[in-house]
Amino acid sequence: MISIIASDMDGTLLNEEMQISSANADAIKKAQAAGVHFAVATGREYREAKPLLEAYGLSVPLITLNGAAVFDVDGKALDMVPITKPSAVLIMHQLEKAGLYYEITTNQGVVSNSRTRRIQTVAHLLETVNPDTPFKLAVAMSSARVELMNIRYVDDYQVLIDDPKIQVLKLVAFGENGQKGLQPVREALHAKVDVAISSSFENNIEINNPRAQKGIAVQHFADELNVPMSQVMTIGDNMNDASMLKIAGVSYAMGNAIPEIKKLANHLTVTNNENGVAKAILEQLDENHQ
Repeated sequence: MISIIASDMDGTLLNEEMQISSANADAIKKAQAAGVHFAVATGREYREAKPLLEAYGLSVPLITLNGAAVFDVDGKALDMVPITKPSAVLIMHQLEKAGLYYEITTNQGVVSNSRTRRIQTVAHLLETVNPDTPFKLAVAMSSARVELMNIRYVDDYQVLIDDPKIQVLKLVAFGENGQKGLQPVREALHAKVDVAISSSFENNIEINNPRAQKGIAVQHFADELNVPMSQVMTIGDNMNDASMLKIAGVSYAMGNAIPEIKKLANHLTVTNNENGVAKAILEQLDENHQ
């Protein structure tokens, strides 16, 4: 019996066009109509995730930034798990020492220190998600997309550290040589500071407070509803989903998931371009009715 479903967004609920298919949206609404609680657990910031869901008439609680910020259906902040400023400074030093471009998500939104590198990073992401897209087109698409996003640009990230009103919730660093190339900085960070490091794409690492993990947030969500983890289902495709796949009674890996996630989950669905979330939800709804 499934009472809660928590789904990742990128590579899971979203297809290669960064949209929610009508099949996925309909399956979510069917689950909600059947009394199943549905939540999204994403590495995205609230203002990046909410409009994508609203476009398909979906009202759900949001676990954002890998669990660093949790919101109810109405957008009220329920929990914030920031990185301490001293830890943020240590992280920034290691990322800069490694020569990596990185962005900081705060309680006031996403912050970048380079519009050009932001566009290049989004372009590489689009090119990875959709290999048929020429890089020049990806750059043009990225430029238009960045203009629409509410991103603050600063010359020096130190201004965030110096501002007492700013909470650092997540840092995301990008590398051109995939996870293998990012491994040395992972090791350096773990040696210097207590952090949770995951990834949502092959070319990034996402750095959070150790208490800011999807699995912990999903556990809290279930506890608030007095639902045992045996009745919780989670769906994901990459390493920032691992913590919630480990703790759920029913876990699904997407057909496009990385091998580690496929090994971790106890179920496998089809890819994000084949409505894998809808397939998984409908399978479990059928199980509920048996």
